[in-house]
Amino acid sequence: MTTIEDPPQPSDGLNSSGLRRVLVALCLTEITSWGILYYAFPVVSVSISRDTGWSNSVVVAAFSVSQLVAAVIGIPVGRVLDRCGPRWVMTAGSTLAVAALIIIATARTLPLFFAGWMIAGVAMGAVLYPPAFAALTRWYGDDYVKALTILTLAAGLASTVFAPIAAALVEQFDWRTTYLTLAIALAVITVPAHAWRLRGGWPNPAHPVHTKAGDHRRTRRSPEFLTLTVALAAGAFAASAGAFNLVPLLIEQGFSPGLAALTLGLGGAGQVVGRLFYLPLAAQTSVRVRTASVIAVTGLSTAWLGLASSVAVLIGIAIGAGLVRGIFTLIQATAVTDRWGAEHYGHLNGIMFARIVIVMALAPWAGTVLSTWAGSYAQAYLVLGATAVFGAVLSAARTTSGT
Repeated sequence: MTTIEDPPQPSDGLNSSGLRRVLVALCLTEITSWGILYYAFPVVSVSISRDTGWSNSVVVAAFSVSQLVAAVIGIPVGRVLDRCGPRWVMTAGSTLAVAALIIIATARTLPLFFAGWMIAGVAMGAVLYPPAFAALTRWYGDDYVKALTILTLAAGLASTVFAPIAAALVEQFDWRTTYLTLAIALAVITVPAHAWRLRGGWPNPAHPVHTKAGDHRRTRRSPEFLTLTVALAAGAFAASAGAFNLVPLLIEQGFSPGLAALTLGLGGAGQVVGRLFYLPLAAQTSVRVRTASVIAVTGLSTAWLGLASSVAVLIGIAIGAGLVRGIFTLIQATAVTDRWGAEHYGHLNGIMFARIVIVMALAPWAGTVLSTWAGSYAQAYLVLGATAVFGAVLSAARTTSGT
């Protein structure tokens, strides 16, 4: 089991007690932020549509817009993080998230509902994974991989914790009361945790031996950076579309809706477990090998879901695909630092994540369109798998190899 040990400390950073405080705080706030801002929505979206008369596709579109906004806002947020650290960025983001949920919960018109989700998108760009990754990467120095692993293990419980809470609230009350209640929880947990627990010196990162100070502008325009971004986006596209369209695929293959939903949940559990395997994988492989391998296995497991027909086999593949998605999350989180160091992590990761999140925001819709074009969800999964395998080939051929 992974434990929090005393990591090496960057200059002018936090002592071991401060590092533990920061990591525990971010684990708590990421579970809460992901659970309330992201995973509660699929639970309450049907109630929103039923109560307001807005079509479900329009309601989902508002949420998709929030993801696009989060992607774009991540770039300037990353620049600020590099200079100033995460404390006030994430405090402001969590405060804005509370306001956004109040607007969403009280919106009586569609434009106001969309506006609330756009504000929520700005908040997500300041409180979800990218800023938390940037904080731990800088504060933990050489031990950043262990910190990121612990964080993603904790955050992987967000849907497990908050999807049932949201379901219970919307069944007992209505979607508006549900979101107002969740807004209170967000305010009580995340705002003080970011404001009081993320305090401390913001260290000056050591320059990696293979780069020079100030060359991040060349890095972001380099063929290696651009190719890596495309490769990761291809893998993320397949993983996201595969997860979001798993239930209709399984129903198409003869599953009952209940068994399909249970299988999706088992895949989510596999995602949490998968993150435990990243540290041994990182210790035994080069950056190039593990990146290309994980993207390739993402593609192969996605395609296999389209080829299999046995109930037991499909359940097993779904769990395995979730396990690979868990590792893939950490491949994305460490991609910049493993190749170009931590000095401009916030900025470079913000640029990379913006492009990847845009693709991920479009993936669920694209998966549905592919199923119509190809004639079935099974055929669509073959296309998704091929997309990820193409990304793996790109990653192996052109990206910086690292150590």
